[in-house]
Amino acid sequence: MTEMKKAEELIGYISKLNTFPKFGRVVRVVGLMIESQGPVSSVGDVCHIHLNNGKDSIILAEVVGFREEIVILMPYTSINDISSGCLVESTGKPLEIKVGMNLIGKVLDSMGNPIDKSALPKGLSTVSAEQEPPNVLSRKSINEKLAVGVKAIDGMLTVGNGQRVGIFAGSGVGKSTLLGMIARNTTADLNVIGLIGERGREVREFIERDLGPEGLSRTIVVAATSDQPALMRIKGAFTATAIAEYFRDKGMNVMLMMDSVTRVAMAQREIGLAVGEPPATRGYTPSVFSILPKLLERTGTNEVGAITAFYTVLVDGDDMNEPIADAVRGILDGHIVLDRTLANKGQYPAINVLKSVSRLMNHIASPEHVKAAEKLRELYYTYDKSEDLINIGAYKRGTSREIDEAIEFEPHITNYLKQSYKDNVNMEDSISELISLAPGGGSR
Repeated sequence: MTEMKKAEELIGYISKLNTFPKFGRVVRVVGLMIESQGPVSSVGDVCHIHLNNGKDSIILAEVVGFREEIVILMPYTSINDISSGCLVESTGKPLEIKVGMNLIGKVLDSMGNPIDKSALPKGLSTVSAEQEPPNVLSRKSINEKLAVGVKAIDGMLTVGNGQRVGIFAGSGVGKSTLLGMIARNTTADLNVIGLIGERGREVREFIERDLGPEGLSRTIVVAATSDQPALMRIKGAFTATAIAEYFRDKGMNVMLMMDSVTRVAMAQREIGLAVGEPPATRGYTPSVFSILPKLLERTGTNEVGAITAFYTVLVDGDDMNEPIADAVRGILDGHIVLDRTLANKGQYPAINVLKSVSRLMNHIASPEHVKAAEKLRELYYTYDKSEDLINIGAYKRGTSREIDEAIEFEPHITNYLKQSYKDNVNMEDSISELISLAPGGGSR
């Protein structure tokens, strides 16, 4: 009887074992795509490809699709040493990273490892790089202002704690410099910065010049340069977001900055085209427009904390209506447009307040503040509309009271919007100066 019971227990144990094969073999490599016969896996699972070089080396890859019985993988690194017949082992889970307070001040790669090759600090927690956005009913309302130390934003485009804002600009108009100003000057508890698709030279320059030691001391940087595979660039964005989510769940107010979400979209386009997706809008595949809300909606508020996010969008040919810019603008809670014309005039940061908007400003700013900002915006618009006539001398003073008033106020408004990248202006001072600058608000 005892032997029968043991046999039944053994059979029960065996029946509970995972009998699905965990291994497969590389059968084909095309471009950056690796095709494998097996293993049984799901899209998003990380696999180890064991190289036949006698060194017990492995390459990490991720399952990105299937073609009949073939598993399609994309590597995180170079595929130079992969050969036909290499063993493919499934981990059965997506990418996981280590996170904790000891990472503050570190510069990481897309896998969450220090770029300087140092060991990860101890006492870190393991989290998945890909997570679901907070439940819509668990998101706290945004009713607090968050200072970023930039007058044009704090005064004219006030941002709330937990708001998501896009910074739209062409190349070389000052996106990285503006991000560095925000990182140094913000009142958030912690910065998480994702540098996605940047030139290798720019990463160190941003850390040393734009961020500086003061900014880095309360910042975690995740860098995925343009020379890395498309999958690494995408994972850099997801890793930076996961780090920010970890600290939000600890009750902190986190500032997430990503430069740029356009390069995330380009990386996803590479993967989509490689696995056979049809190009849709300007060559972007449908998966691009599904991954954007999946990434951007993860930030914002939840029950205990908030992630205020700034995403830069690199617009092609300064076209603010190109597909990625249009899609991102529809998802976020506001947009800041950097204007090349203003930059050419020497106005930095080159924020065009007439084309920019904070969708939450009216809910979080005082009525007096909102009224003053609207009045200055109105005056600035009147001057902008009539600038050509004024410059060629076709406008005569006294013809229009509105234009006369706009001409009087324009130099003061422009001076208010200018700010050196080294300056940190207190939010209360920015608002007070704005209110005093508006007609009837005080001396100019």
